[in-house]
Amino acid sequence: MEDNRLNINEIYDCYHRDVYHFALYFTNNKQEAEDITQETFVKIMKSISSLKDPEKLKTWILSIARNTAMDLHRKRKFVSLFPEWVFDKEKDSVTPEDMLIQKGEWTELQNALLKLKQQYRTVVILRGLKELSIKETAEILGCSESKVRVDYHRALQHLKKQILKNEEGWGLKDGQS
Repeated sequence: MEDNRLNINEIYDCYHRDVYHFALYFTNNKQEAEDITQETFVKIMKSISSLKDPEKLKTWILSIARNTAMDLHRKRKFVSLFPEWVFDKEKDSVTPEDMLIQKGEWTELQNALLKLKQQYRTVVILRGLKELSIKETAEILGCSESKVRVDYHRALQHLKKQILKNEEGWGLKDGQS
């Protein structure tokens, strides 16, 4: 691989259909498959110099596609835990009333996060909101990757319970009506 810029076009021409088909089978959604394909080739361009064995190019590309698809799935799973208002960013014309509602909803999310144990809150912020990898999160926290996985799973369960409790009970504490 003498000239990476020249080879990127060749790599794309050879493998974009494989990546797209993998992503399409993974998601069963054309738009998501296109997004995964695009993101995969952006990652390939950034890291082509790290490819050690050109004989394993297709395997390397498909592993990047798989990881990209898994990241998208994980992100969507995280977003689905929250009510619609948490990640609603499509409002072009925000009125003062909308801003007040959004501020209240943000406060509700912050309160739910604050009710988590500190270690759980930190993992949710790093993994879910800042979208760091398990490895990066483990390095930051100075713990094992398996601990990050377990803490993140438990934190999401607690956070989901807290948010659902607030949604169903309209913020009322037990015994209030």
